[in-house]
Amino acid sequence: MTDPILVNVDAVALSADRCIKCNVCNTVCPVLPVTDVFPGPKYCGPQAQRFRAGDPDEKWVDYCSGCGACSRACPSGVRVAELNARARARIFDREGLPLKNRLLSRSELLGRLGSKAAPLANFGLNFGPGRVAVERVLGIPREAPLPSFSQGSFRRRFRRVPQPERPRFGVGYFCGCTTNYYEPHVGEAAVRVLARAGIAVELPEQHCCGLPFISNGDFKGARRLAEANLKALLPIARSGKRIVATSTSCSLTLKHEYREVLGLYGPEWEEMAAAVYDMFELLRELAWKGELEIEAALPSRVLYHGPCQLRSHGFGFPAADMLGELEGIQLAESGVECCGSAGTYGFKADKREIAFRVGQPLAARALEHSAEVVACDSETCRWHIQQLTGLPARHPVELLAEAWAR
Repeated sequence: MTDPILVNVDAVALSADRCIKCNVCNTVCPVLPVTDVFPGPKYCGPQAQRFRAGDPDEKWVDYCSGCGACSRACPSGVRVAELNARARARIFDREGLPLKNRLLSRSELLGRLGSKAAPLANFGLNFGPGRVAVERVLGIPREAPLPSFSQGSFRRRFRRVPQPERPRFGVGYFCGCTTNYYEPHVGEAAVRVLARAGIAVELPEQHCCGLPFISNGDFKGARRLAEANLKALLPIARSGKRIVATSTSCSLTLKHEYREVLGLYGPEWEEMAAAVYDMFELLRELAWKGELEIEAALPSRVLYHGPCQLRSHGFGFPAADMLGELEGIQLAESGVECCGSAGTYGFKADKREIAFRVGQPLAARALEHSAEVVACDSETCRWHIQQLTGLPARHPVELLAEAWAR
């Protein structure tokens, strides 16, 4: 079998030749200004690319958070973040994955096990001496904001959430590991919101999107998950239905990372990607067409943070557009590129302080706005933001569901 790291690698690898050394990528990088251990995206990406055939010792590339700001900003179209992700994967493919990377990658497995005995598992997660031991053995810091397991999965609860009697159309819901095992209330809110819009929801078989595997350098594991999801989701796409995700990290992985990072190209991957919508991407489209009315109130001071993965979609901030229409809301955008979490980046002891420093402008912005709640479309960002600011951090779909329920 072809090595998944090398599949159709040229489109990304050769983009390094377009680098004009303008340093724009360095100016937008949130990691470079707060630490000396990372030499910056230009050096790690296009500048180092010419030497990578010899597998040099470049472990500093692991300090790239993968936020994608460099790729989005590059005026020459160099895929800097993707180059760095592939370089990280080559290092771990050669030297083996650290135990912490293996553990942090397996959110689906951990969720499946933890949700079966949630009270006991949650006690273990919050047991002080146990967290100290985990930090020393696995390198997962004791301060990291680990989520609580849900008692039972969202899939089990899904059957009890009412659906519209006469739907206008149906969608397949990619709930992701977090909603299924940690935050089922987000999935319930999503189904209620879609029902209010006249949309019926089905919950297809699915697996972890694979982004934790990609972020931690396990491309082989990520490719197995990608192929399993393609098998499950392609029939939905071919039936003409949209595939909707509440985790903007999951939707970006399905639409972009499978092809641009893992190199999984082909007509079937294009078909699936074209059918994938972020939750508020779909809702905003319906509102723009005049097919969805907001007509609700939410008297609250809300700071909205558009996470890195959402920015990489390239369609703006649809959740902020929708929430901004609610009567009485005082909404402000964070204006911050990255909160610092960057998926599992902030869950590693050697990167925890970096993640905290990167997030300080967001904490300051929340204080400036006198925010009562922070809204964010990405789960790990919400957990990190809640710890950074001391404020409740919630998915925008929860806020919209609450406004419509008033």
